[in-house]
Amino acid sequence: MTTPSNSGGAPGGSGSLPKNVLLGVTGGVAAYKSPDLVRRLVARGCDVQVVMSRGASQFVTPITFQAVSGRRVRDELWDEAAEAAMGHIELARWADVVLVAPATAHFIGSLAAGLAGDLLTTVCLATAAPVVVAPAMNRQMWANAAVQANCRVLTERGIRILGPGAGEQACGEHGMGRMLEPAEIAAALLDAAGGDASAPRPLAGVRTLITAGPTREPIDPVRYITNRSSGRMGFALAAAARAAGADVVLISGPVSVKTPDGVRRIDVETAEEMYRAVHREISSVDLFIACAAVSDYRPHAAATEKIKRSEPEMRLDLVRSPDTLASVAALPNPPFTVGFAAETQNVAQHAREKLERKRVDMIAANKVGPDCGFDRETNELTVFWHGGEVHIGEASKDVLAERLIALIAEHYAKRGARAAEPKGRAAEQKDGAAERRAGAAQPTAGAAEFASRDTQQEPSE
Repeated sequence: MTTPSNSGGAPGGSGSLPKNVLLGVTGGVAAYKSPDLVRRLVARGCDVQVVMSRGASQFVTPITFQAVSGRRVRDELWDEAAEAAMGHIELARWADVVLVAPATAHFIGSLAAGLAGDLLTTVCLATAAPVVVAPAMNRQMWANAAVQANCRVLTERGIRILGPGAGEQACGEHGMGRMLEPAEIAAALLDAAGGDASAPRPLAGVRTLITAGPTREPIDPVRYITNRSSGRMGFALAAAARAAGADVVLISGPVSVKTPDGVRRIDVETAEEMYRAVHREISSVDLFIACAAVSDYRPHAAATEKIKRSEPEMRLDLVRSPDTLASVAALPNPPFTVGFAAETQNVAQHAREKLERKRVDMIAANKVGPDCGFDRETNELTVFWHGGEVHIGEASKDVLAERLIALIAEHYAKRGARAAEPKGRAAEQKDGAAERRAGAAQPTAGAAEFASRDTQQEPSE
């Protein structure tokens, strides 16, 4: 995969704080938070120039931003005094980083389409500085396929997306779409750039896709097959990868875990939904970490009405779910691929078999049971790769994630160093791709008692 530009690094250069922040404010209810964001950026030593869209002034007046920034707000492309000196070019050159918060669905779509209909979109197209957007919109708008496609376009072009978060919305609904809080945005923008300039960022600019959490396979409208994954390990990996400089997209099953700052999250429910979500994103990915506890099997057909308690016994016909991990590793030019193996016995044996069978680069394995692995604050891992292994002793999942990401980054860098060598493994994968895809596509009939719970041997959460 082609390594992208470092959109996730320091906006003003490696390890340096962005001095000049151009803050774009578009017409969403969350604009009321933007003056506080200006105040926090100014307190951190930034010079902030606010550029407002026409709709933004319906929520907050320009004089408010002028008061907190100390600069006249710019809101017109056709400002004769400014444009006599090519004002939009002047702004584009002045900025060390362009931050748009809130970014509405309309603005995101315009930027993805390359439109320059007002001053803000024109500056975004004309600047050589990094562009960062913090989306804010209704949960249904955020989930809309068009909005998600536009976000993928922006990410592929090196634009960093912060959030959104989940919670109560102005419309009275609850879900994903809230703009991150000003403190979170300021921290995501400045702390990574202005922390320890010597701190290692081994995944700087690496496009990383991580899966996390369980899946739910419906039996009827009120029952489903699932497993005990909490999602904490996958979310910890997303945070650690982001801290290591990666541009992270996190695809998660249903969990109650806060999205790490600076990570774009996509929510799914079933194994099929996760498979499709991964393959929508995978073309621009350099590193894929499959930490989700994906159901191996699903009911052949979910009942449309609640199944009543009548017969003394009941059986479910199950079919095999798509194998997301194997399908990614089988791509003609796969990303660096890391899988997980949660085992109840013979952990090392099963992990090595999985490493070879699925043709992945690394496998992180752990033992699971009533007293270990799932739904706990701590865990331990043994990581296997072709020709080696290492044990990571018991620690919190945050610490484990940091150590695992460091190990992955080391092996990812080694693979990059070998990029000019003959790609025997890639050719080998390509030869076996059709066979593995065919195997993954063939459902296997099975049966389970009504109360059974499917636990795939994939995750370590």
